[in-house]
Amino acid sequence: MKRLGVLWLVALSECLVKIPLMKIKSMRENLRENNKLKDYLEKYPRSHAHELLKQHWNPAVTYEPLKNYLDLAYIGIISIGTPPQEFKVVLDTGSAYLWVPSIYCSSPACAHHKVFNPLQSSTLLLSGQPVNVAYGSGEMSGFLAYDSVKIGDLTVVAQAFGLSVEEPGTSMEYAVFDGILGLGYPDLSLQGILPVFDNLWMQGLIPQNLFAFYLSSKDEKGSMLMLGGVDPSYYSGDLHWVPVSKPSYWQLALDNISMNGVVIACEGGCQGIMDTGTSLLTGPRNSILNIQNLIGAKVPSDGEYVVKCDTINTLPDIVFTINDVAYPVPASAYIRKGHSHNCYSNFEEGIDDHLDSEMWVLGDVFLRLYFTVFDRANNRIGLAPAV
Repeated sequence: MKRLGVLWLVALSECLVKIPLMKIKSMRENLRENNKLKDYLEKYPRSHAHELLKQHWNPAVTYEPLKNYLDLAYIGIISIGTPPQEFKVVLDTGSAYLWVPSIYCSSPACAHHKVFNPLQSSTLLLSGQPVNVAYGSGEMSGFLAYDSVKIGDLTVVAQAFGLSVEEPGTSMEYAVFDGILGLGYPDLSLQGILPVFDNLWMQGLIPQNLFAFYLSSKDEKGSMLMLGGVDPSYYSGDLHWVPVSKPSYWQLALDNISMNGVVIACEGGCQGIMDTGTSLLTGPRNSILNIQNLIGAKVPSDGEYVVKCDTINTLPDIVFTINDVAYPVPASAYIRKGHSHNCYSNFEEGIDDHLDSEMWVLGDVFLRLYFTVFDRANNRIGLAPAV
């Protein structure tokens, strides 16, 4: 049976399409270099961001309160329209729609990014449907359109996507990426709108109904999105498969989170979301505060959790146990080095009170360590140590 599994993966690797990802400077770094990080964190504190969403709750708006784009480090290149107009986008498993800035957007964020010009595409179809997406630290409003979307060598025809007219706030102004391409389940998308990945499958452009991420931590190149197959050379050992517990987010059940064999969070089990659109390890407030205390993280005046850099060599692994398999996260992963001889915790409080209170988000900090397969055909997630 194992031999058959290896042959299956080799067959998939021969058909897959690889999309190179770029490792970029994060929005947090850009804000810090422009002396705006302290003001940003004061205006959009993680622990209070859900209150901002509740104050302006509107059933016509799609809410993405889990997102943390401050530390996002990976983007891909897509093009839209005929002739193609190119954009840098977040390839985000925590959402399910595509949007980019438009020429009709006058917000400062749009002035700093590529914008789509509908008048220059011969394949564009406009829609009068409004699009509104709210984040914990900003929002995007605009309208829906349909056009060809090219990702790698694959072209989806008549793909629905949002064109922003307003992007208020500073959350996107200092981002290196232009827009977002969601890879979540259709339930997270706008009503009746198929996400890009679903259309790739429905239009017969990929051989298998799955995709995979390899996020490199070694340099600016090497990270990869794989569409329609899996390349075993990017991981070691065997893939361990975990059922998706709720097919909207890429959500699974966690057994517990431990340090030195002692459970420090998620006691008795909890839920986790595998999210390429969130960089850090995000969890419930009390659990995160406990972990920050255990690793000696302190909050200075600018609101970031600072850790002594020399503890990277002495702190133990924090182990996420999933489906009886241990996935250790070493201190070198959950502590990041800054540019001014400071080190910071990669754990952060969650902000979503519409989901289970024991919800964790395993972002890029975790995904850099573990090659991840998102299998839509079987509603499961495959994990193996990345090479």
